[in-house]
Amino acid sequence: MQAVQRICFILLVSALISAQEATTPPDKQGLEHQVKDLLDAMATQQKAMAAQQNAMADQQKQIARQQEEIESLKNQLGTQPKATAVAAGSQQPQLVNASLNTSNANNTPRTASLADYQEPKESPLSFRIGGAEFTPGGFLDFTGIFRSTNTGNLGTNFYAIPFSNTVQGHLTESRFTAGNSRINLKVTEKFGGNDVTGFVEADFLGNNGSNVFVTSNSDTMRLRHYWADVRHGKWEILGGQTWSWLTPNRVGVSAESQNVFYSQDMDFNYQAGLTWTRAPQFRVAYHANDHWVLGVAVENAEQFAGQTAAGTPEITFPRAFNAQLTPQFDGGSNSATPNMHPDVIAKTAYDTDFHGRHFHMEAAGLLSTVKITNLPAVANSTFESHSKTGGGVEAALNLELMKGIRFVSSGFLSDGGGRYIFGMGPDAVVLPNAAGTDVNISLVHSGSGIMGFEAQVTPKTMFYGYYGGAYFQRNFALDTSAGAPANSFIGFGGPNSPNSSNRAIQEGTIGWTQTFWKSPQYGALQLITQYSYLTRSPWFVAAGAPKNAHLSMPWVDFRYVLP
Repeated sequence: MQAVQRICFILLVSALISAQEATTPPDKQGLEHQVKDLLDAMATQQKAMAAQQNAMADQQKQIARQQEEIESLKNQLGTQPKATAVAAGSQQPQLVNASLNTSNANNTPRTASLADYQEPKESPLSFRIGGAEFTPGGFLDFTGIFRSTNTGNLGTNFYAIPFSNTVQGHLTESRFTAGNSRINLKVTEKFGGNDVTGFVEADFLGNNGSNVFVTSNSDTMRLRHYWADVRHGKWEILGGQTWSWLTPNRVGVSAESQNVFYSQDMDFNYQAGLTWTRAPQFRVAYHANDHWVLGVAVENAEQFAGQTAAGTPEITFPRAFNAQLTPQFDGGSNSATPNMHPDVIAKTAYDTDFHGRHFHMEAAGLLSTVKITNLPAVANSTFESHSKTGGGVEAALNLELMKGIRFVSSGFLSDGGGRYIFGMGPDAVVLPNAAGTDVNISLVHSGSGIMGFEAQVTPKTMFYGYYGGAYFQRNFALDTSAGAPANSFIGFGGPNSPNSSNRAIQEGTIGWTQTFWKSPQYGALQLITQYSYLTRSPWFVAAGAPKNAHLSMPWVDFRYVLP
């Protein structure tokens, strides 16, 4: 560059000298001034060009440093989004794609980030609409079931396993199904100091057609969860359908399934002894601090009379009032019961960590009322109403004994809360007065419990085992109403009652969940196995009839968790 400048300078000076010689006599002093001015201009130009070259070199170094930082971040974080860690075999990963978060509410300039340089992902990930983040999820299940007796159901009806003196008690059954597959969508948003979460989930274990297994296996979709939750400071409200607060939690009083204890069982009806429903409800909770939370919920009520395998009431009513009373109770197939008021449930929970190991304990209380109306069997009578308020208490403990090994337990005692023990027994019975002209409500005492362990022995291997059971106290009386046979008993569990009137149901379960591989981009593949042994004992055993019903059942499930 300097050589070119010198050549241009020589040519320019030569041209000026030639021009001076061709016109007027040279002015030596003026020529020297012109040469000096030219030399000064050239020096200034050289300095400016040198500064530009330095600036360009600095820019190239800065670009190189930015490229190195981007590559370093990619190596550290990976080009794929990370999945939220969950217990193996329980819930699906939830994925977040930061590259799709392009919202800029204030339209202010922002600096470049790794998200700006990420390549498009091949798997479905979270996305944003406005300020809300949508996260799809779910899993695909292929389930194999074998039972030593024929129950005729996909999920186990613990209260109706057949006895050995029946044809069904001498048949085995095996089934394949994909009905337990699930799809869900979680939506989160923040505004005005509020944290808002919405969740909807469905599976395919609905009321299938009677010919579902003949040709197309068209399982019916059903609603599992549909709720919205708003958290503002220490207060939280939730409305929609989700787990009852009588279902034990793993953490706090959260409605999210990974924070609820419903066992690791593959059985679609979980474990005998577990207290649970998924019901429409409205909750208000107060988080006193990082450890304590307490709240009150109103949940959908249902006057429950127990149910048999045929879907009929488990209890018997006074003969003269049977037609009036049967429609007022749900025997497993009546959705039009006249409930007096919603069930009221209060719950409190305490959570903390001891040396990095989580500890959770809780207690809940139930208030429930049964109400009936009947026409007494006396002359000129008018309709009479009767009601009885009952309730129950629930307590649970979830303790990590050592890293990856958890002890779990829960228990429930009630007067009138049998519906919450997976509907294995009735809430109440209706008994006649001594004259047989009117009736009164009597609540059924019941209780259930479950305890066991869950051991995450490696990041991909979990073993678990539980023992659970339920007990229902008999409640019966002599039927004194008109038209009743002599010495006939009504209610629940009395003399000559059917073997569907269960005194106790018990189940022991062991299981193993193995994750073969998992990837934030491609999901996870798991093998879930379970073996359970069940016994069922009725209140009345006829002469020569078996005292118990027994059932063995292994489950095998291949699960692909959606990314």
